[in-house]
Amino acid sequence: MGQWWGRNIVEPGKLPLLLALAAFVLTFLVTRVITRLIRAGKGPFRNISPGGIHVHHVVPGVVLMVIGGFGAVGSGRHGFGAAASAVLFGTGAGLVLDEFALVLHLDDVYWTEQGRKSVEIVVLTAALVGLMLSGFLPFGVNELTPGELKNRSIVVTNFLVNFLIALFALAKGKPRLAVIGCVVPLVALVGAVRLARPNSPWARRFYRHRPRARRKARMRAYRHDARWEAARNKVHDLLAGAPDR
Repeated sequence: MGQWWGRNIVEPGKLPLLLALAAFVLTFLVTRVITRLIRAGKGPFRNISPGGIHVHHVVPGVVLMVIGGFGAVGSGRHGFGAAASAVLFGTGAGLVLDEFALVLHLDDVYWTEQGRKSVEIVVLTAALVGLMLSGFLPFGVNELTPGELKNRSIVVTNFLVNFLIALFALAKGKPRLAVIGCVVPLVALVGAVRLARPNSPWARRFYRHRPRARRKARMRAYRHDARWEAARNKVHDLLAGAPDR
């Protein structure tokens, strides 16, 4: 385990990325627990409102991201400075993206239906960063043995194929399948070969003169949303709290 850790995480300089991802996910989860306690009026936590102005946690998040980002640029990929900057950046990113919907709408939509976008963007971000970590590429690793080089070449090839398939799924308006498909083989293939969603770039480009395909895409999107929207909302509510009705 120690040799694997040093070979695949420490030597190629991926430790700061791992620390940033851990801080990002932990900050999001802790923040959601605290905000749900504040909403329920439980525990010692309260909103910060100096002078009657509600200070959203996106504000300290931006500050931490700036400090961590500039610190990471100046410290490289190794050493304590890089690790500390990564933790600061990941913590700040967790605070900022937890209120992504608020920034997007320029309104306090945290506990509304629109606020679900924050959960989705956090999950997608964590998946993408995890994808970067899981790609044990040979870059940054010295003196690879022939066996290691062969294994890593296979991983890189599989990753590139999955990534190309994921691009098709993304163009068809299926970002979740695209992200998961970059990590899990053949998942994105489902989105790539099926009909595009009606408002996707693929549909606008290739279904423009195909009214039958447009109608079929709208019906399939409607049935898919009716089937899975409730389950997806239950997961969101369990993770982040139910929105105000």
